[in-house]
Amino acid sequence: MQLSEYAERLDDELDTAAYADVDASANGLQVGPDDAEIERVAFAVDAALATIEAAAEAGADALVVHHGISWGGIDRVTGSTYDRIEALIERDLALYVSHLPLDGHPALGNAAGVADEIGLGDTEPFGEIGPVTIGTIGEFDAPRSPASIRGTLDGFEGQPEGEASPTRVLDFGPDEVERVAVVTGSGVDWLDEAVEAGADALITGEGKQQVYHDAREAGITVFLGGHYATETFGVRSLRSLSAEWGLETEYVSHPTGL
Repeated sequence: MQLSEYAERLDDELDTAAYADVDASANGLQVGPDDAEIERVAFAVDAALATIEAAAEAGADALVVHHGISWGGIDRVTGSTYDRIEALIERDLALYVSHLPLDGHPALGNAAGVADEIGLGDTEPFGEIGPVTIGTIGEFDAPRSPASIRGTLDGFEGQPEGEASPTRVLDFGPDEVERVAVVTGSGVDWLDEAVEAGADALITGEGKQQVYHDAREAGITVFLGGHYATETFGVRSLRSLSAEWGLETEYVSHPTGL
């Protein structure tokens, strides 16, 4: 498949254009010649030297990631930006990026993957940012305890080998959780929206100091499952989709523990 066709198909599937005015990430094809032919694609959460090298070692022609290398444009190609671009070009490896579009996609997105994994049903879009959304909200068939939900989150990929789970729980909500909002990565800014939507809990990746007091005063539980751990689902969904399109695929796991 030609690289330009592959990028266009991903853009269409993820509705990339809808997020152009709200996302600092330069989503879509960030590095690579449009006319290149690709047969094998690697998938990872982050575009870092470690994942670029692993993708090249796996024989990939392209690397698809959630966190790319261009945020608000590239003013200077120096430091780590130079190192990553050099590594991509030297290895003849294209880079495709999907940030917020891959958070909010109702079927392939990170939030959708978390919701499926913990068993949320009747999900609908959540987490407004301008005209789009980046999360989901739904309900359990039967109420679950915060400890039970944490146990599920503890099983997510996200920790370097031998380290304990990163899940933190601000347990200020009801003893039985029914309605849950999900915004992966850094999503505590949507706490007020979760409260307004009647959620008993918000699941996200990482927190900020003020969320402790905000959650306590609002009477809502917040689960901090780790930025990386809550954002592996989207790229893995894109891997499955790409395999359906006839491409060979490889998943590059590189947990950060954060």
